[in-house]
Amino acid sequence: MLFLLAYALLAFPPAQLAQQSPTSKSAGNSGALAGTRIFSTRCAACHGRDGRGAERGPNIATRPEIQHLSDKALLRIVQEGVPGTGMPSFGSRGASGIQAVVGHLRTLQGRGPAVELPGNPNRGKALFFGNPGCSQCHMTNGEGGFIGSDLSSYSTTQSVDEIRSAITDPNKNLDPRKRTVIVTTADGKTQTGIARNEDNFSLQLQTLDGTFHSFAKSDLQNIEHQPRSLMPADYGTKLSRQELDDLVSYLMNIGRTREKRKPQRDEN
Repeated sequence: MLFLLAYALLAFPPAQLAQQSPTSKSAGNSGALAGTRIFSTRCAACHGRDGRGAERGPNIATRPEIQHLSDKALLRIVQEGVPGTGMPSFGSRGASGIQAVVGHLRTLQGRGPAVELPGNPNRGKALFFGNPGCSQCHMTNGEGGFIGSDLSSYSTTQSVDEIRSAITDPNKNLDPRKRTVIVTTADGKTQTGIARNEDNFSLQLQTLDGTFHSFAKSDLQNIEHQPRSLMPADYGTKLSRQELDDLVSYLMNIGRTREKRKPQRDEN
């Protein structure tokens, strides 16, 4: 059902609709409040308050195929609905209400009104590729390590506070797939990394240098899945507030640059 709805969002036929962009600078506080209110009361039950999906509706906040739809295409969908998918028409809300709710969706997608960078992205880049050594694990724009997430587009779906929190508290809401795993071999040697594949009989571990190691579990003395990330948890004390702001600004800046280069799909 979720797949069909996502497909329908991309394939829905064109219809007449107001051309004003919901993310234009003319949208004031009243429009933003209206969009939040409409989304919370009419959309959140299916798509979740954060737009990332619920039992009855798909993720419309971070899924690339939805993010890359043009404002015009999203406006059509909200106004007309998507027959046969459970997505109703909200045409009764009028053009201003529809524009407001799509504007709120863009905010959930990280594409609302531009947020001022808290620091200097050039200094942040120097930090990323120097000390504290972010690039040893993470990649941006094709440069850096492989064991951590590619952060080239990370900021497009995250707020300033969320990015800063991810740096200073990497173990908060940690994805189990990214937990630190320590294995001890039959000869007593240890390897530390992330389990990329694991079943009842085997384990594939990627270590900090990016190398993959395959083990038969019967050949291991011990496997320890720790409730922490490989990412150091002390950046909140090692880095100054200004350095954290600079790092956040670097990630935000490259995310915005990549978004500008992506063509938006428009169903004309």
